[in-house]
Formats: sequence, C-alpha cells, structure tokens
Amino acid sequence: MFTGLVEGQGTIRGITPEGGAIRLDVELPATMTEGLGIGDSVAINGCCLTVIEIDGAVAAFQAGTETLSKTNLGRLDVGHPANLERSLPVDGRLGGHFVQGHVDGVGEVVSIDRDGEWVTMWFRVPVLLARLLVSKGSVAVDGISLTVVGVEDDRFSVALIPHTLEVTTLGIRNVGDPVNIETDILGKYVERLLEGRISSA
Repeated sequence: MFTGLVEGQGTIRGITPEGGAIRLDVELPATMTEGLGIGDSVAINGCCLTVIEIDGAVAAFQAGTETLSKTNLGRLDVGHPANLERSLPVDGRLGGHFVQGHVDGVGEVVSIDRDGEWVTMWFRVPVLLARLLVSKGSVAVDGISLTVVGVEDDRFSVALIPHTLEVTTLGIRNVGDPVNIETDILGKYVERLLEGRISSA
C-alpha cells in the first residue's frame, strides 16, 4: 500500500530484456537507500515492484508481461526519470490517499494549460476508467496522488501546484506522453457492487 506522495525521482540506469519481461536498474535518491532491503516494495511511476537486488544506490526490479501491458514502464529508456515511493509503514502518516500500486491502465496527456506557475493538465483515458472518476475525488497519475478537477466521457483534468511540478515527472510531461493511471479503490468497489445489482435484477 502507498500514499501517492512521491518520495523522490530515480533514474533508469539499465533495462535488460528477460523473455517477455524486463529487469529495471534504478538509481535511487540518497533519501531512499537507508533501510531498503531485498523483497521490499517500491512504486515506480505508481507501479508496485519488488526489490530483487541492491548495489549501492542502484536497486533492481523485474516487470512481467502483464505489468508491461498495463503500464508505461516498457516505454522507459536509460536516463529517464521515474517517480518513486516506498510502501507505507504501519505507523506511517497517510497524506495522500490509499494507492495500491496496481495500475489500471495507461492514459495520455492531451493538454497542458499554464496559469502562471500553476498548470491544469488533461489526460485521455479509456471510458471504463473515466467512469470510476469523480470531481473532487482522488486519482494516482504516475504514482502521484492528485485531486480530480473535471471529468468527461474519456478524459479528466487535475490542477498541479508548483511543488508537484518541481518534484515529480509531471513537470516534464508533454502532450502525447503516456502516464500510468490508478483510480480510487472506492470507485472500483462501488462499480463492482452496482454490476452485481444490475445482473441480479
């Protein structure tokens, strides 16, 4: 479980194909290396992966075919930055919202509207994901906990403060870039319950 509060940005140092999977070697910021161990969970652009090896400041992860089909991890290149967050400790503070690290699908940046230092960013998503979003609700974009501003049939918007633009990859996103989307778990449960009622009616 994560909060969607990005701890820092790492840098992709290696990408190694492993059949249909890949191994990702990620250089971590100094603030994240202390206490990190083999088997720990780290969200990379919002996708929960397991540490399989540590060499100094570089941690290795594996992403399988299912993960690559549902996320933007397979589109990363060596040198690319990535949002990182360690899993939430039991006694940790929840400052964002409950983020599982289970990406629902890939969205696309469709517009970036600047108003001084603030940015309103729109993302196109599959209609099935847009149905799970509500204005003033929560969404994770590339692992960042954000509040939804507007929702339409196949897209939604968020308002980004200067701090978020500075410390996450959203500050360097361009129109057309792919982003990982995880909708709020509450919306998924409501959708599932409603499906059950309709099918039994």
